[in-house]
Amino acid sequence: MAIMRWEPFREIERLEPFREIDTLQRQMNRLFDRLMPTDGGEKMGFTFVPAAEVEESEDAVHLRLEIPGLEANDIHVEASPESISISGERKSETKTEENGITRSEFRYGKFQRVIPLPTLIQNDKVKAEYKNGILRLTLPKAESERNKVVKVNIG
Repeated sequence: MAIMRWEPFREIERLEPFREIDTLQRQMNRLFDRLMPTDGGEKMGFTFVPAAEVEESEDAVHLRLEIPGLEANDIHVEASPESISISGERKSETKTEENGITRSEFRYGKFQRVIPLPTLIQNDKVKAEYKNGILRLTLPKAESERNKVVKVNIG
């Protein structure tokens, strides 16, 4: 006797949209499984990835990252001419007491984000400021990139 896979949706054509939903659900499950790091088979939680915004001006690239809950000395920034690497570790604890009940929450986690830059920069002249959970980096463009003129051909 052969073992056959039962596919009830194939048998009933009018339920074809449900089969597509089932496929979508499996794909989403696989995506979330990849996002969740594992340690010996157990899920550890989502990895923290700070939101970033890159803006380019005539003489510099401006980068802002949202990294709330950290101290400036907990953030590590490394600059190369082509990219910026930001890493750090979150250590957060809140404790509240109300009506004789104590509630305590902890949140820990390391993060790292490497951001490729749209142009070459002078990595030895990067300026950084961290205030109210926002890291602001001013990345001066390399001299060769500032004066770069590109000829545009019109069809």
